[in-house]
Amino acid sequence: MAGGNLSPRQKMINLMYLIFIAMLALNMSKEVLSAFGLMNEKLTKSNVSSTVQNNSFMANLEQKATDQPEKYEPLKAKAVKIDALAKNFDAYLEELKGKMTAKIDNPTDYEIMDKGDYLDENFFQGDKIKADGQEFLSQIATFRDGVVNLLKDEKGMESVIRDVQDEFSTDPETNRDGIEVNWLEYHYKGFPLVASLTKMTQLQADIKTTESEVLSTMLQGTLSSEVSMTNYTTLMETTKSAYFNGEEFDGQIVLGRKDASTKPSRVELTLDGRPLTEKQYVIEEGKVKLKVGTGNVGEHKIEGKLIFAQDGEEVEVPVNSSFATVSKPNAATISADKMNVVYRGVKNPMTISFAGIPDNKVNASASGLSRKSGSSYVMDATRIKGREVTINVTGTLPDGTKVGDKAKFRIKDLPKPTGTVRGEDGSIKMQRNSLKISTIGAKFDDFDFELPLRVIGFKFKVPGQPTINVNGNKLDSRAQQALARAKRGSGVQIFDIEAKATGVSVILKKVSPVFIELTN
Repeated sequence: MAGGNLSPRQKMINLMYLIFIAMLALNMSKEVLSAFGLMNEKLTKSNVSSTVQNNSFMANLEQKATDQPEKYEPLKAKAVKIDALAKNFDAYLEELKGKMTAKIDNPTDYEIMDKGDYLDENFFQGDKIKADGQEFLSQIATFRDGVVNLLKDEKGMESVIRDVQDEFSTDPETNRDGIEVNWLEYHYKGFPLVASLTKMTQLQADIKTTESEVLSTMLQGTLSSEVSMTNYTTLMETTKSAYFNGEEFDGQIVLGRKDASTKPSRVELTLDGRPLTEKQYVIEEGKVKLKVGTGNVGEHKIEGKLIFAQDGEEVEVPVNSSFATVSKPNAATISADKMNVVYRGVKNPMTISFAGIPDNKVNASASGLSRKSGSSYVMDATRIKGREVTINVTGTLPDGTKVGDKAKFRIKDLPKPTGTVRGEDGSIKMQRNSLKISTIGAKFDDFDFELPLRVIGFKFKVPGQPTINVNGNKLDSRAQQALARAKRGSGVQIFDIEAKATGVSVILKKVSPVFIELTN
């Protein structure tokens, strides 16, 4: 009966039950009655301390709800209801205990409290429960169900709800003979007065312990949510609002708590020494959001303090920040990172500048790089070995400080040219006479440079006839004769096209061939 997965309270009650059985068997010694009386006195003293502790908690919560209503008012509202349930049930039990000992001249004379006449007469009538007994059960249910209903929507209160339901359960009990017995009869029928009195005092202790546990768990949940890392954000602290390239950045990353329910009771701020009015800021989600113009170019200081109410007193949090206003840019720098490419054999035009520094204070250097004028440069990568070139740029600030940057470019060869006949490439259909007078050409497809190619020779092949080497960019007499002997529908090839580009010293890649299907 005292084992299993029972609560400490239930184990104690079961143990008391065994003691009662033993007392009845021994005709109840006076020493045992006195022992129960002493236990009742100790529980009574403990209940007084618990009452003081719970009252102190409610007073502190009242103050917090006054200081920060948005955060603590919902908690206070539930705490007040739970406190009322606890006080009502406790007062009922105290009144019932008074009735139980009303006819005893000395309430501390526990040795005469060996009878259970009061509860037996007022709670039971044979096997039935009288109105007073039903009222006792109703008081227990009102407290138990009231607490459970208040907590059922609170996150993290599941274990507390289970404890309340177990501690104040009035479900039928199974006696030592394995028979199911009504809860009230099992615990109170036929027991000595001192035992029932102690049980009532223990119920009062359970009420106060439950109230303390519920309130502290609710407050702990509020505080845990308040200090949860999800309520924090990162802030950057710096000694100034703007830095130049090359300087050491002395910023510090710190944690800042954000809480919509934490609002200052007063705000006293200045912008460049001028007080901000209530129209120049708004408090949103625990933040003081400024609504001011950025002002003239330069650094602007925000100073002052935020005043919070805490425990009935004002706590000041200093504010000392700044922001910088810069001229609005009228041009954008847009680049495709994967397109940092220069080509061998051509003059690659480049624009190199340093934001905020005049062109005459900017110098750029790299193999094959030369300045044309201002920020215009030309990169000739023809003689550079390797596949990359790095351009280093330095600028001189007004105070003489040097700043620098660099950029890496890939070096690529000119793309493979495409052969053409009459401007068409690939596999084409053409009449015999048209091909006879057409110009053989070459071009760069989708190339960013205007780089015309000049064909100086090619090979001409008609099926079933020897390949003819042709100089120039048109069919010569031999090629025309071979063309005349070609059959209708034949596939004529023009390949090994030799092409040159004006001003390009590198050797071009092999030109792709052209295939012509004769249509007549």
